[in-house]
Amino acid sequence: MLMPRRATRTPRQTDVFFRHMVGNMRNGVLAITRDGDVVLVNEEACRLFRLPAGDTLVGRPYADVLRDHPDIVRVLGGAFGMAALPNRAELRLRSTDTVIGYTLSLVRQQDGEPVGAALFFKDLTDVEQIEERERLRDRLAAVGEMAAVMAHEIKNPLAGIEVMAGLLRRKTKDNVDAQTLVGEIINEAKLANSIVQEVLAFVRPVRLQLYPTSVADALGSALTLADGEAVRGGIAVNLSVPTDLPPVGGDYHQLTQVFANLLINAYQALDGKGRIDLTARLATTAAEGALVPDGYQPVASVVVDVADNGPGVAPEVAEKIFNPFFTTKPKGSGLGLAIVRKIVDAHDGRIDMTSTEGRGTRFRVTLPVDPRTHAASHP
Repeated sequence: MLMPRRATRTPRQTDVFFRHMVGNMRNGVLAITRDGDVVLVNEEACRLFRLPAGDTLVGRPYADVLRDHPDIVRVLGGAFGMAALPNRAELRLRSTDTVIGYTLSLVRQQDGEPVGAALFFKDLTDVEQIEERERLRDRLAAVGEMAAVMAHEIKNPLAGIEVMAGLLRRKTKDNVDAQTLVGEIINEAKLANSIVQEVLAFVRPVRLQLYPTSVADALGSALTLADGEAVRGGIAVNLSVPTDLPPVGGDYHQLTQVFANLLINAYQALDGKGRIDLTARLATTAAEGALVPDGYQPVASVVVDVADNGPGVAPEVAEKIFNPFFTTKPKGSGLGLAIVRKIVDAHDGRIDMTSTEGRGTRFRVTLPVDPRTHAASHP
């Protein structure tokens, strides 16, 4: 019986093969020598760390290549001094707000002497967001029924207070001081009722009616709605949406509410003067900001930015901005942005905020393109 002859490969061919294999891995790989020079950095690592092509980085000190990512420099710097290297650890990069899961291992010679280190890692940002959604759902399931019962019980006496205050107003119409006090009672009762309504909206499950939805139409309606609910003053709003932008699979009314809430927040931050830029664009790659639901394959997404040139927010406030019941407003409920995030999550989308004190704030909403319309236009 004749056996097929095994092809012989030169060391150079083998080296090229393994470099191609590592270069095309779905996980990030970055290897350094003990002297601190980069030996290998694959395409996924370049994407996650926002680096140029890997070939241009080989031979350079890793501390120089990763100067914008001090967390990674610190991890690599301890590779040769730790008794036990981290395995399946997680790290949030402060430079990009990306969560990675990583393993660090030493590269040894035949005699066991370490000559380098290799970092293997994976982008866990979307996984982290999914887990956060699940944790939020669990918390809401535990308190939702109780909050709904309490809200309904509170609404009844509030309605009674408003009715009796109205009767008192009619009976004391000749007393100016009494009219002022009764007006304050009615206003406070209405404020309490609106907070109760927000609590109910927050604890209820989001029910969507999904249709191909024009983001331009939703933004136009949101602008009208925001102008009706808040004072714009001298704020200029610039709307820029391409005419050929594909529709998203969404609930038109709820997306309108999302964008209106973001606009109202911007109006309040600008306090009657400044500029808001409303922009939308199509993203088809991870580098452009497209959603990557499985961690590997990006899906076509519409990216909407609501950016103002206001005072911005402090970092300690920014990290809590989407937390339920967190507010910096004197009479806010702290549920507006939490509800916005809940609606965006229900659309399988993502919302992010970036802010610089003194230079403004940007909210970015990323929504998947409706697969039916996208498939029809991109066979």
